[in-house]
Amino acid sequence: MSSDPAEAAGVLDGARIEKAAQDAGFDLTPAREGNWIIFRSSAFPQTLGVVAEPGGRYCVGFSATAWGRKVAHDCATDARIDGGPWPAVVDPVTGYEAVYAMIQRAGRVARLLSGEGARQFAGEAQRLPASTEAERLVIQRVGQDIFRQSLIDYWQGHCAVTGLDVLPLLRASHMKPWAQCESDAERLDVFNGLLLAPHLDALFDGGWISFDGDGWVLVSPELSGDQQARLGVQRGWRLAELAEPQNNYLA
Repeated sequence: MSSDPAEAAGVLDGARIEKAAQDAGFDLTPAREGNWIIFRSSAFPQTLGVVAEPGGRYCVGFSATAWGRKVAHDCATDARIDGGPWPAVVDPVTGYEAVYAMIQRAGRVARLLSGEGARQFAGEAQRLPASTEAERLVIQRVGQDIFRQSLIDYWQGHCAVTGLDVLPLLRASHMKPWAQCESDAERLDVFNGLLLAPHLDALFDGGWISFDGDGWVLVSPELSGDQQARLGVQRGWRLAELAEPQNNYLA
């Protein structure tokens, strides 16, 4: 063991970060590139980098912009969009508890974005018969249940607009309808869905409301002002977050 207290503390900090990454599903052997500890997984393609800085501060780099922005948002901070080796960077992250939580969320979101739901659905569908219409409806229902759970994870159990967190009430709304999707990957893509309170789900599914490229609500002109008021439609509604892939589905 090193006799230099600072060096010994750095070794311990690195070991703690590696343990946090392993807990989050970054199961491949970490690599070192300068001050960066690089983490990869056999379960998803994203790569995470962490630098431990003096004073209990950390810098976290993400290999994909949408991933980094999402994780930063969920950890109540912002990601800097960088032109360097890391498309998104969060710096600083203060304290081990904060960086641990960010690494855990990074692993969870990476699984969601890499098609975890579609892979789960494929496994379930193989075990179910699909020779009749009733059996095919059962398979579709299984897929919709998986999709809803993925959206609950992605939106952290809150309505994407109002923040309502009563899970039994929340609905998984497809942007591109299930029947119009070209593949199960599209049907189960978390970017193709919004977790919504029931009244917003009904309005969105029926085409009475949608959202623009900045996430602000768009209201059908077929709804009069009085009808909007009775339905509780608010012009100030806005999606809590909106990534580019979500915008593509909305379009």
